[in-house]
Amino acid sequence: MSYNILVTGAKGQLGRSLRKVYEEQFKTQYEVFFTDIEELDITNQGALEDFIADNKIDIVINAAAYTAVDKAETDKENAFLLNQTAVRFIAELCQKYQIFLIHISTDYVFDGTSTVPYTPEMTINPLSVYGKSKAEGEREILERNLRAAIVRTSWLYSPYGTNFVKTMLRLGNEKERLNVINDQVGAPTNAKDLATAIFAIINKRHLISSPQIFHYANEGTISWYDFAREIMTMSNLPCVVQPIRTEEYPTAAQRPKYSIFDLSKIKTQFALSIPFWKDSLKRTLQEIKNNES
Repeated sequence: MSYNILVTGAKGQLGRSLRKVYEEQFKTQYEVFFTDIEELDITNQGALEDFIADNKIDIVINAAAYTAVDKAETDKENAFLLNQTAVRFIAELCQKYQIFLIHISTDYVFDGTSTVPYTPEMTINPLSVYGKSKAEGEREILERNLRAAIVRTSWLYSPYGTNFVKTMLRLGNEKERLNVINDQVGAPTNAKDLATAIFAIINKRHLISSPQIFHYANEGTISWYDFAREIMTMSNLPCVVQPIRTEEYPTAAQRPKYSIFDLSKIKTQFALSIPFWKDSLKRTLQEIKNNES
């Protein structure tokens, strides 16, 4: 029996990575509808319900989000529209049609003051408009009686779109020196690794009977500075990376200084083996290189 999956945000980093994993491994198992704003506006409740009903959707992967963290500080209405209101529409319809939901959230729901890795059960306290809008999206799911997995992730990157890895590669080719923050720590997440984990959750969705939160990032703990240095080293770029403090690089939105996740729940429940961040980075840099050649 083939199941029908709706993917929102298909043009984003995770959406494109989901498509790649699907085409490589799951084409015979699932029928996937990859949608972005052009095919389906998830802030339009009627259009969303029509799409779900017409295509007999069994599973929704909500990879759509307002992710412009600094812009959200002055564009609050649109951030909440996409990160909360649209999520409420999706959650209500998943409850109505008994659809299994996977929703992607973020480390920004935490304030980053912890001294131990964040478990999914720990109290959230978002600092930014983006973080608050994502926290409200989580709440819309947690307050409803449906089968759902909320997957929080951090520092997402891929060969696609705009992300830290691609920015560092560009700047590394343009500049001799670069200042990068050294007092914000966490773990990068390779979008393809996350996409693989999402399909692992789908394959074992019988284990989930009510909304649950999971944390996913690559193994290991680093700062943005460490990450930048490794990108330069692996890419043989001569750019010198210098460490700076958060205060020396002011941004509109406040970021959590500590974004380290406890990954034990997702690893145990779905028998997941999570790659070390350096191995995934190496693979992605090779993919970017191959795409350019």
